[in-house]
Amino acid sequence: MKKILLFVCLSILGSVTLFAQIGAAPQIVNTTEKSAIHVPPQEVPAALKKIYSNLGTKADLYNDTHGWLLAGPNSNNSEFVAMPFTPKFNSHVSEVQVPVQYIEGDNQVNLSIYADSGADYPGTLLAGPVTVTNLADYGTCCALAVADFTPVAVTAGTQYWVVGDTPSAGTGSDFMGTWDWVVKNLGEWASGSPYGWSGIPVDGEPAGEVLGTIP
Repeated sequence: MKKILLFVCLSILGSVTLFAQIGAAPQIVNTTEKSAIHVPPQEVPAALKKIYSNLGTKADLYNDTHGWLLAGPNSNNSEFVAMPFTPKFNSHVSEVQVPVQYIEGDNQVNLSIYADSGADYPGTLLAGPVTVTNLADYGTCCALAVADFTPVAVTAGTQYWVVGDTPSAGTGSDFMGTWDWVVKNLGEWASGSPYGWSGIPVDGEPAGEVLGTIP
């Protein structure tokens, strides 16, 4: 197995409180860009509207050289990632598009929609998981991992989460990749493992967008 982890930078973020079961700070993955040519992202279906997005322009949607480690329990690490979003209007979510990218292991990841726990991390599962395969290689732009859901109702002004994780065992549990970020000042995102979640205050926000119908 290639030791792609040579470019992994373990970064302990200050002032974080993780569940005792997790016992580790989230990890940042850095690399050099593999190609200066940016491919366009997948087209948004005409019937869907943006419920939430922090993505940039089509030619530069996200930072493809920096991201949060997303890895299953049978990889060399275990870390899940969740992106918070708060709809401005009552809506129905039916698709998410996020820059989860592949490093090694099985080339697939699970994406889901969760309600908030009330403590700034994911709570109750609302939709998914949807298994997304054939992810783009880390260090490229601007392909996205796309997951379609049976429409799930969300309420204006209420926080929800898009979760990227893996099975606890079997196919996909050895996935190692990244959730690329955008740099913004924000309150919290969430990091977790098969044992639980915790809110993380930080500036490197997991990138992505949430699509659906309004109302």
